[in-house]
Amino acid sequence: MTFYLKKLFYIFTFNFSLFLLLIIGIQNSSNKQKVSFIINDTIKLPISFIIGLSFISGSITGSVMNLNIKKDNQEIS
Repeated sequence: MTFYLKKLFYIFTFNFSLFLLLIIGIQNSSNKQKVSFIINDTIKLPISFIIGLSFISGSITGSVMNLNIKKDNQEIS
């Protein structure tokens, strides 16, 4: 159980540090665009922020899903 907590802590620490670097890196970004959802549009955001945030959320999702798959396989064996 401690292994899973350490792994989750590492995942969120690593991705939070990427998020901080993303925020620092887009300070002078002037190319902005809206994101269209099904119901509404967002405010104008820098394109680099949209791409970086989708990368970070995909990294978190993939890491957590991988952790759950390994846990399920260990219980079956």
